[in-house]
Amino acid sequence: MKNQALLLGQTLHFNGNPLTDSWNETVHIDNAGGVLIEGGHIAAVGPAATLRAAHPRAQVTDYGDALICPGFVDAHVHYPQTAIIASWGKRLIDWLNLYTFPEEMRLSDPAYAADIAGRYLDLTLDHGTTTVCSYATIAPHSVDAIFNAAASRGQRIVAGKTCMDRNAPDGLRDTAQTAYDDSKALIDRWHGKGRASYAITPRFTPTSSTDQLAALGALWGENPDCLMQTHLSEQVDEIAWVRDLVPHARDYLDTYEEHGLLGPRAVFGHAIHMTPREIDRLSETGAAVVHCPTSNTFIGSGLFDMAGLAARHIPIGLATDTGGGSSFSMLRTMAAAYEIGQLRGTPLHAAQLMWLATAGSARSLHLQDNIGALQTGLEADITILDLASTPAITQRATTAEDIWDKVFATIMMGDDRAITDVWVNGQKRP
Repeated sequence: MKNQALLLGQTLHFNGNPLTDSWNETVHIDNAGGVLIEGGHIAAVGPAATLRAAHPRAQVTDYGDALICPGFVDAHVHYPQTAIIASWGKRLIDWLNLYTFPEEMRLSDPAYAADIAGRYLDLTLDHGTTTVCSYATIAPHSVDAIFNAAASRGQRIVAGKTCMDRNAPDGLRDTAQTAYDDSKALIDRWHGKGRASYAITPRFTPTSSTDQLAALGALWGENPDCLMQTHLSEQVDEIAWVRDLVPHARDYLDTYEEHGLLGPRAVFGHAIHMTPREIDRLSETGAAVVHCPTSNTFIGSGLFDMAGLAARHIPIGLATDTGGGSSFSMLRTMAAAYEIGQLRGTPLHAAQLMWLATAGSARSLHLQDNIGALQTGLEADITILDLASTPAITQRATTAEDIWDKVFATIMMGDDRAITDVWVNGQKRP
């Protein structure tokens, strides 16, 4: 018999999408539940007493009143920007020129890239994040660095070489051909190996020529099981820039669509200022969008329309957008998503926020058959949340009317102190 680990506590379960159906019919918490882990996967879920009786030899960890939930899934990040997170005072284009591009140049040193990759993954694991979807730099070794760092930690990872052949400094530009060749070699080296998946990654239209977008569209056509990730309609001045660069395009999304970069495995970060046609096409094709709320407020981008896009059944993920975002924490990211919902008059319930940070993000990355839920057969990536991790949260919890009040208080005020344990691929993180 393989070694079995039995985790007991309050367990979070999904049986639907709480953005399109009632949250109290699609999300529930078993206050005396358990999760059985065997061979890196979830072998069973159910009432604690039933699992104890059925698996008497399992090694038991009783988390008491803590919440056992799927590991958080961060669906849009830039790990090379780890060291410049929380840099002051710039909007998107100035942010890139003053902070991002100089820091990405530093990752031309393979040793520095490896250091930042490991630092980034350790910081996010500290915050309960077990899977990320990351951009790298134009340097292929920067992709190797994040895949190697994830493999050494047993993590599931999605990443890709960032491709740019214009409007970027010397040393951060490739070509249409090298973008294709480098990305193809990286796909061959990493995609589907262990827990790694590849995302073909043009940064965005302003930094990729039509030739480069066409080359990457052709590569995606040859490797349709890869994801394709890029940015869409983050800021109004960015959209105006795209209009000047590609005047014949119907809109921003069209600059990708005309080169074969739109489809069900496309993942578009931000997607704030979209036209009705763009929303229609996302809905028709099944492409996903990713909400980056701390980034959208930190660099002044705008207010994402969660309710409107969910109503169109567009897959939606949630992300920190390191380092344009201001936190490595998915708890803080959920709190920011709530605040933006309030500003739009559509506040999200704690159940919806937890779903977005786990199952919703997994679905946006087409990983719902691997991660994102406490479900038999899925990989055992699990985060344990202390719902009374600080004095401020504890005093609020004493007045909670139900478990969701406690979860919401931790979402709004929690940080890495709320992370009791993290299990990655069935192993508890030391």
